[in-house]
Amino acid sequence: MIPVVVETPYAGATALNLRYLRACMRDCLQRGEAPFASHHLYTAPGVLRDEIKEERALGIEAGFAWRALAYKSVFYVDLGWTDGMRQGFEAAARISHLYEERRLGDGWFNGQLAREAAGRSLEHWLRSMGAP
Repeated sequence: MIPVVVETPYAGATALNLRYLRACMRDCLQRGEAPFASHHLYTAPGVLRDEIKEERALGIEAGFAWRALAYKSVFYVDLGWTDGMRQGFEAAARISHLYEERRLGDGWFNGQLAREAAGRSLEHWLRSMGAP
C-alpha cells in the first residue's frame, strides 16, 4: 500500500463532512493506498478541539509533519476547498510534494449511507467493548 495524506473539507465537523471524509478514505483504500487524515484523528473527542484557534493550529502543524512521510497528498474536492485544504496544498507545494485532486462523483452520499447502515455503528462497537 502507498501512504497518502487525505485532504477534505472539515471545518465545523458537520455530519456531511465526516461522511465525506470516510467515503474518501474508503476510496483511497480501494486504490491500494493507506490514507492518513490528521483532521479526523486529531479532532477525536479528548484530543484537540478544532474550534479553538491554538489547538487547530497545533493539529494542522502535526498533520503537515506526516506529509513528508507520505508518497503524495490527495485533495478530494466534491464539497469544495476549505482554508485548511488550501493550507495543506501550500504546505505540499513548499516541499514539492506530489499531489492529486480527486472527486468521488455523484452517488457517494447514498453509497456511504448504505455502508454505514449495513455495518455496525461506533456506539455498538463501544458497548461491545464494555464502554459506558
